[in-house]
Amino acid sequence: MYSKGVNAEERLIESTRALLWERGYVGTSPKAIQQRAGAGQGSMYHHFAGKHDLALTAIRRTAEELRAAAEARLSVPGTALGRVTAYLRRERDVLKGCPVGRLTQDPDVMADPALRAPVEETLAWLRARLAQVLEEGRAAGELDSRLDPPATAATIVAVLQGGYVLARASGTADPFDQAISGVLALLTLHAAEAARHRA
Repeated sequence: MYSKGVNAEERLIESTRALLWERGYVGTSPKAIQQRAGAGQGSMYHHFAGKHDLALTAIRRTAEELRAAAEARLSVPGTALGRVTAYLRRERDVLKGCPVGRLTQDPDVMADPALRAPVEETLAWLRARLAQVLEEGRAAGELDSRLDPPATAATIVAVLQGGYVLARASGTADPFDQAISGVLALLTLHAAEAARHRA
């Protein structure tokens, strides 16, 4: 699975990330991690204090990657609507769900303050970053002045996460795509209203 150039620590982290996404915290046993990583028990405990320490490292990395992927789209030049659209329409493995959002459904992760923290912080960051983009659009006159950036940002994140759930339940990405199209249509109305006022 991994090339010889990938060290054991890296293999352990990546294996844990994949297993957490697939099986959840309880289903991610140290033995399963070691087997997937092609690393022995001694190697695992050389790099990490135990499963909890390794899981925390894996969750933090997943959270960092989600932020980086979002920021890459939200910081490009263009209108607020264009930037939000680029973020929402980016390529995703919809049927696997959001690797951070899915952790909110894992009772063992949510019950552990240390494991929950990166999840909570990442979703809060995403709401705040989207609100910032929407506020920029409102301030520039691209979006209707009546738009509430924090509330709209929370709606976007809720639609995104809910879209994953609907897609997984149906076994097809169609409900996800419909949800994204729906929230973008609402934002487009705000952009059209702002344009009408500028005319």
